[in-house]
This record gives sequence, C-alpha cells and structure tokens, in this order.
Amino acid sequence: MGKLDGKVAVVTGGNSGIGLATAQRLVAEGAYVFITGRREAELDAAVKQIGKNVTGVQGDVANLADLDRLYDTVKRKKGRVDVLFANAGGGEFLPLGAITEEHFDKTFNSNVKGLLFSVQKALPLFTDGGSIILNASIVSSKGTPAFSVYSATKAAVRSFARTWTLDLKERRIRVNAVSPGPIETPGLHGLGANEEQIKQIKSSLVAAVPMGRMGTADEIAKAVVFLASDDSSFVTGIELFVDGGMAQI
Repeated sequence: MGKLDGKVAVVTGGNSGIGLATAQRLVAEGAYVFITGRREAELDAAVKQIGKNVTGVQGDVANLADLDRLYDTVKRKKGRVDVLFANAGGGEFLPLGAITEEHFDKTFNSNVKGLLFSVQKALPLFTDGGSIILNASIVSSKGTPAFSVYSATKAAVRSFARTWTLDLKERRIRVNAVSPGPIETPGLHGLGANEEQIKQIKSSLVAAVPMGRMGTADEIAKAVVFLASDDSSFVTGIELFVDGGMAQI
C-alpha cells in the first residue's frame, strides 16, 4: 500500500529533472499524476518513462491559457486535485550591470507568475486537507554571484509558502516549500553557461557542500513525497532544505 493511494497529483515541469523524478515517486506511492512541460517530445518521453497512471499536458506555466487547459483536463479526467508540486521554472546567470528587461521578465514570469497561477487556478479543484509543495531553492537565502534575478524569484516562492499557509488554513490545505541545493539535473545546462563553465560551477558547488557531492533529483522527490503525504500531517509553512548542508553552515 502506497502513501498516496488514490490521490490525484499535478506536477508542473514534470518532463525532466526534479519534476520527472517526483512524478515517478508519486506514481510509485499510488497517485495518479498529471505532468506539464513546454516541449512536446520531452513530455511524451516522460509519460512513456513513467509508464502508468500519468497524463501529460503540454504547456507553459507562464501562459494562463495553458494552465486553464491543464486544469480543464484534470477536471474532465479526475475531477479533483489532492497534491500539487509547483516545480516549473528556470534561470540563467547574468551579473548586475548586464541584466536585461527580457531576462527579468522571462525569469519572473516562469518562477513567480507561473507558480502563483499554477496554485491559484488549481484551488477550485483542490481537496480540503490537500497538500501544495512549492519548489524554492537555497539561493533565496544564500548569495550567488550573477544569479540575483533567479534568487529573488525563489525568495518570493518562500514568501508564498508562508502567506498561503494562512490564506488556505480554513481549508486545511498545507503549503510548504522544498529548497534544493546543487542537484545533478539537465537544468544545469540551461543556465547560460558553456560546458567548461558548468564543470567549474559543479566543482565549486561540491566544495561548498558538507556532504561533498551533488544531490540527485530523486532525493528531492523523496522530500516532496514526504510533504505530500500524511507523514507530514502537522507540517505547514516550512522550508525544507535538501541541500547536503550547504545553506546550513
């Protein structure tokens, strides 16, 4: 018997990395999962990899019409949402002095606007007593050179977990944030750095992690399953760091 038997979950950005690993874990624990992704081919491959109890809905969380289509699909197929992992987002390195309006808008649209409306548009379908998990990051509390815009978006995500805990308390919907440290995912290669820079970044990150290694997407997925399940029934409003100790010292 799984920890999430019979539950209906939504994972945004579920076509790769942390989102895909989490969708796989949720299905393994008995949930039916809807995943989103912008790239149709990757989304189809993810659905095939998960194998059962999954529906892929192509879309961009920054596009509100795409979110409407996602939740229309959920409503038609399952009629409710018990768990939401608002995971979709991304960022690129750009130092202060070189930041463009396009860079700012792109990052805030996916990481803040997209996350906010992913949650808000789910509420009419949400089961009272359900669980919302927001994907934040340790960069919201640690300075990282040339990463100020992304870091600011993740600080907003952390704030959302606090305020939405209060907004949704009458419905007993728990809202928590998970904050990954350096994780080995394909997203590392979308940061606007070349392969040599990525190698250097990974080396410096590992040196700053007390556990001496990068984390895995599945290690984040296990934390999300904890926050989604009744194992965390008295846990709300928190930021759960899964970072090998990097932000703790």
